[in-house]
Amino acid sequence: MCPHTPPCPAASAPDREAAHTIVSHPEQGWSLLCNGIVIFDDTGELLPGGAFIAPHRPTDLAAFDRRVGVGPGPGGRATIMF
Repeated sequence: MCPHTPPCPAASAPDREAAHTIVSHPEQGWSLLCNGIVIFDDTGELLPGGAFIAPHRPTDLAAFDRRVGVGPGPGGRATIMF
């Protein structure tokens, strides 16, 4: 049972990643959330019971990369061009 107020979202809830971190191992790339989910740095998740969610990185950056270019700036240094 979650001791937090308000309680953390259940592992089956859409906002499950909002649960509090109770154990963190950044050197190994994972954290345990209050709702029993092990979340990995690559955004993958291991759910209680053994089910998993594949990494799901945001796609916002891909769209940003297409709009922004890098070109030569003053003194030959790279400059971001919009």
